Amino acid sequence: MEYEKRYEQWLREDRQASDNTVSSYLRDIRQFLSWLDREGIVPEEAEQEDVVRYSTHLGSCGKSEATIVRSAASLKSFYQFLMEQGMTDHNPARGFRPARTQRRLPQILTGREVEFFLDQPDTADMKGCRDKAMLEVLYATGIRVSELIGLDLSDVNLAAGFLRCSSREKKRMVPIYPAAVRALEVYMRRVRPQLIMAPEEEALFVNMNGERMSRQGFWKIVKHYQEKAGIEKDITPHTLRHSFAAHLLENGADLKSIQEMLGHADISSTQIYAQVINQKLKDVYNKAHPRA
Repeated sequence: MEYEKRYEQWLREDRQASDNTVSSYLRDIRQFLSWLDREGIVPEEAEQEDVVRYSTHLGSCGKSEATIVRSAASLKSFYQFLMEQGMTDHNPARGFRPARTQRRLPQILTGREVEFFLDQPDTADMKGCRDKAMLEVLYATGIRVSELIGLDLSDVNLAAGFLRCSSREKKRMVPIYPAAVRALEVYMRRVRPQLIMAPEEEALFVNMNGERMSRQGFWKIVKHYQEKAGIEKDITPHTLRHSFAAHLLENGADLKSIQEMLGHADISSTQIYAQVINQKLKDVYNKAHPRA
């Protein structure tokens, strides 16, 4: 509709939303508007019962709980925009909370699986050397993929064993273990200078064309080494982030420190890893105890 562009502008300028949020919200709203059109309902006149029916519709279509929850957030935002624009006098999504099911625990790798996975790149060639550095840094720090590929040379302090990570307007310092420092040092000294096309290139990790690595490019790297390692678990870049957090907690790190390293705004997001460890202990108990 004609106000979609205005809504996008409102998200970017008034709400300072990230590109990913804008993309997700717009997609959700287009799907909702399409459903309303089929139901013969004008968006400005939708009521909460319509929002409830739409949520039920999404569930019947096989949408995940996370998708339905995000869709509800998108609708709240959209109707807030319409109210501010004077296009409606109510927000039908306000107060609506989709039915929640038990949160799915993230999948993590065992310590041995991580070691085997990280050993896959062949550091005898430039590509393998770069890939080794990227994977080591990801597991060493638990940073997000967007943060990894967004790193610049100036964000790395090899001598101190730290890197500076930026997420939107927030910055944090994250330590790097010695093996990751060594892999990164070799890449920066021997490989990166041969890959970059322009001397002024700031990106830490670049593709074989000398340009900043993309999310899609790194995704392919992870999938390649998963296949090479023959690990049956579905490994994604986020799997290494989850494994980083769970392994730290398992070895005695406190939740507050892990929260700071992961860049979580709310510690409730970090507490999920305590559930992962508890479930792991329960599984071990059930398998090992003679009366379990």
